[in-house]
Amino acid sequence: MTNSFQFKHLRHGAWAAGLSVSVAALACGGPKQKPDEPPKPRPVAALPTGALAGQQVILLPLTLVAAEDSLGWERELTDRHATLARADSIQGALLQMRVPEVVWILPDALRRAARRAPGIAVDPDQMATAVLRVDKLTVVPDPLRSQLRTLAALATGGSERFALAPAALIYKRAHNLPGAPPVFANAELVMALVDVRTGQVMWRTVAQGAGDDPWIALTRAVKSYTPGLP
Repeated sequence: MTNSFQFKHLRHGAWAAGLSVSVAALACGGPKQKPDEPPKPRPVAALPTGALAGQQVILLPLTLVAAEDSLGWERELTDRHATLARADSIQGALLQMRVPEVVWILPDALRRAARRAPGIAVDPDQMATAVLRVDKLTVVPDPLRSQLRTLAALATGGSERFALAPAALIYKRAHNLPGAPPVFANAELVMALVDVRTGQVMWRTVAQGAGDDPWIALTRAVKSYTPGLP
């Protein structure tokens, strides 16, 4: 479920109003789905970049990737460390290119910050950020909440408050479109924006991207929550 929210300091009222209208429209329901039709994905909510402009935002590393067996992508995804590292690299590069108004603190910088404070900061790769994929979670539970606050303070000098977390990346077989290759998957990338001071989940969406390769599908998923560019 995509959350409607307002930052207390948000000056972009039009964005918040538009999101509220979208959520209300979803609540009212649309045309009923036929029993034999595949479930339709929920609309992807755009990252509220206007509210984050000029701020440092930590981008947490991905810790959960899974794919349906029917895709046959075991060879591409069997090395968990390499898979997570490549997913982090793709997302970090795209965010820097597509959302340059935000100062992104990428996963490698977070790892360095954690290593400089042993016994104080938890390794970001070991954080339970996958819990943020839970649809109705509105407040981050401890100890993750305190871990995020500590890591953000170390990485930004204590001046910033937001963390963007990829909670899960799931590949599911897509229903083939005319002309599509035999193996065509949809990447579902669960993203959550957290206020590390209060622990509130301020924004959440399931980004969508289709492709015949896991990295093409992931790239399209990231682009879906950072729209407005090719």
